[in-house]
Amino acid sequence: MPQIGRRAAALMGPLTELVALAGAAILAVDRTRMRVDGKADGSPVTEADLAADRIIAEGLARLASDIPALSEERANQWHASSPEVFFLIDPLDGTKEFVAGRNEFTVNLALVVKGTPLLGIIGAPALGLIWRGLVGQGAERLATGQGNGIGPALPIRTRRFPSPGQSWIAAVSRSHGDAVTEAFIDARRGAVRQTLGSAVKFAKVAEGAADIYPRLAPTSEWDIAAGHALVAAAGGKITDPSGGELRFGERLGDFIVPGFIAWGDPTAG
Repeated sequence: MPQIGRRAAALMGPLTELVALAGAAILAVDRTRMRVDGKADGSPVTEADLAADRIIAEGLARLASDIPALSEERANQWHASSPEVFFLIDPLDGTKEFVAGRNEFTVNLALVVKGTPLLGIIGAPALGLIWRGLVGQGAERLATGQGNGIGPALPIRTRRFPSPGQSWIAAVSRSHGDAVTEAFIDARRGAVRQTLGSAVKFAKVAEGAADIYPRLAPTSEWDIAAGHALVAAAGGKITDPSGGELRFGERLGDFIVPGFIAWGDPTAG
């Protein structure tokens, strides 16, 4: 573990640049003219998804060819059985937001070690931001500019949950609301909902702009692995709906997470 931790730290810079390049490729796609296809599960896929995936695949082959990489866009090609170390990628999270012309879509890249995300990078190219974290070493926010330039890293951290009687912020999905999650939030008085798209919700928890991000409906591992590492690195925690640990890459052929809760304050619950 110490060795992979050192390697992850060394890879953070090049991987951040790779996420920025993938984000630039997404922004280069004309959303008014692009083709939108449907996957078997009914979710959309565009040429922007595929362009970002291609850049990331080529970059990872160059930077760390010995580490398997599982991408949403190539999940049907995944044949590894519970690898100890692997990359987990969503090249365009929030495709519905992207197709609708909104800016809350992200590039998600995580490094998973022994079933737990260790490193996470979330790029929001249309917002000009990248969030990244390495568990045990902290989390940061960076601004991206023209020419794929990346600004200085600013440390970020989650915040303590507000005292009883005070309002608190729950990040909620714009495109994937569900009754169970809404009931969970309603049962805790004082909630102010902040509606957002994609993995930006994890970033808001990580930087202390939101207190909790619950999703008590099924989602995919590649949607949450980078956010899991980011929030944990920033001082928070991510659990399953009953408070247990989430595990990644251990269900061959099934990458579904039944539900999760991201807490900014690890003592909350």
